[in-house]
Amino acid sequence: MIKKKPRGSMQWYAMDLHLHTPASIDYQQPGVSFLDILQRAEARGLDIIAFADHNTVAGYRRMREEIDRLEFLETSKRLHPDEQTRLAEYRRYLERILVLPGFEFTATFGFHILGIFSPDKPVREIEHLLLNLNIPPDQIDRGSDTVGATSDVLTAYHMIAVAGGLVMAAHANSNNGVAMRGFPFGGQTRIAYTQDENLHALEVTDLDKKGRFTTAAFFSGTKPEYPRRMHTVQGSDTHRLATDPQRKTNLGIGDRATEVFLPEVSFEALKELFLSNDFARTRPLRVKSEPAFDFIRAAREEGPNLVQEFHENLSVRGGRLYAILADVCAFANTNGGTLFLGLSADVRAPVVGIANPEQAVAQLEKEIRNRISPQLKFSIDVHETNGKKVLRVLVPRGEDPPYVVDDYKIYVRTEAETGLAVRDEIVGLVMRGEGERQPAAPAVEDQAVKHAEPQTPAIATTNGDITPRTGVEVVSVEERDGTQYFTVRDLRNSNVVKNVTFKSARRLWHYAITQYTQLVEKLPRAQIQWEGDYGLIQREKVGERERFDLIQRTPEGQRFFFGVTEDGIHGPWKSLVGEDEE
Repeated sequence: MIKKKPRGSMQWYAMDLHLHTPASIDYQQPGVSFLDILQRAEARGLDIIAFADHNTVAGYRRMREEIDRLEFLETSKRLHPDEQTRLAEYRRYLERILVLPGFEFTATFGFHILGIFSPDKPVREIEHLLLNLNIPPDQIDRGSDTVGATSDVLTAYHMIAVAGGLVMAAHANSNNGVAMRGFPFGGQTRIAYTQDENLHALEVTDLDKKGRFTTAAFFSGTKPEYPRRMHTVQGSDTHRLATDPQRKTNLGIGDRATEVFLPEVSFEALKELFLSNDFARTRPLRVKSEPAFDFIRAAREEGPNLVQEFHENLSVRGGRLYAILADVCAFANTNGGTLFLGLSADVRAPVVGIANPEQAVAQLEKEIRNRISPQLKFSIDVHETNGKKVLRVLVPRGEDPPYVVDDYKIYVRTEAETGLAVRDEIVGLVMRGEGERQPAAPAVEDQAVKHAEPQTPAIATTNGDITPRTGVEVVSVEERDGTQYFTVRDLRNSNVVKNVTFKSARRLWHYAITQYTQLVEKLPRAQIQWEGDYGLIQREKVGERERFDLIQRTPEGQRFFFGVTEDGIHGPWKSLVGEDEE
């Protein structure tokens, strides 16, 4: 085996993990050789590639067989000059480029899944895995994407991961992708297919685009039903060497590639990246004339949200340091998140920076370890933007909640707000912690099929319609000793919180119960825009986004939803507020 030598310190490397070869039955240039593919990959500046033929590893195996044959002839001193040239070329390319074996598996429903492996993985083991995934033996070398009934999506994720592979949903937002639009399956199935713990990344076709409607933004951890933030990459899915001049969307090698920030070029470093919660170490590969992708500026453009916050400094004076600790605690108790220190969220504001970043890192690490319990895994690193040093704190979703500051203060994250947890939220955190501390059942490959198709969403209302996915529902109110006590439901996770008062309510709850109180007083005279049983009370602009207050008529009575963001609008609410169904 010709091995790729590791490189030096952390730097950006270009990769394209979705290359087909003539081993795929639909390859468009059957006369192409493996040396031609490697030559083109080098010309495009790629450091890492993977052969991912349809339901076969035959392309990679044939390349290895050719190299092994040439090396055998060299050892036996029977190598012809032209063969010596080919072997030298192979060695040079494989010294320059890490070539990984893999396949593009066709699961049930026709969904495509990439399985990428270490070059040290025996090819026969990969072929055995394909047979266990129900690829027919007579199809194992055919390279066809239509192979009949195979295994379901979640079983494939599980078996590829158990075999040591990287598991990626191929072109997830496009044809044959698990997140493509218009496919008639339940919402819970889509959630399972894109949030499963064995899925390492989503391959998408819009990584170089910006905005909250991109696939990466959708799977950023801010959506209530998609709480796990997903790594997103792009691959060319090429079936030819270069772009088809007659059809520009028919890509060539490296036309849609990704850069990854690694300590070395190796499969192990690549897998470590996709198992981490550092989402700034991947970016779309851009041509030299395009500006480099600045993940810090992109974060500022998104602004604070459920998994992201900004602080200009971390001084003890003014409570800045404590606010940072509260955010770290809240992220650990919620979905995890990222803090940027040394700058505000306003892209137009100058970057303040951190004067002594090394000292600040040491101080913050000490404060987090000493004041947040139980012990939390986190990382702090230093980055430069606009000529200033800033800190980035990566906080994972905690494995042992609830996490507390100074032994008794428990914080949670709601939308872009950090607040003290109330009783019902604390109970939920304790139950979550108990559940995650239970010993996991032993993994048995044959039982992976127990990941049966999930049922449809469980948050349906009594008349079959579905509630908004963000905001707050005011469920009820009662008065005791002159004080009003509200029961509210967090629409992100359906958690019900009782005994909320105007004094104890955090910002969004306070807004909701204030609006509810005012609405109830004037309800018969309120100007509500009705569309069937769905009503729009009001809409308002908050920053760059809109927020809606909504009402619904049900057989049991009226329901009230306040502070619903555009992310929470779906189903029958879409036409009511004048949005197209995505």
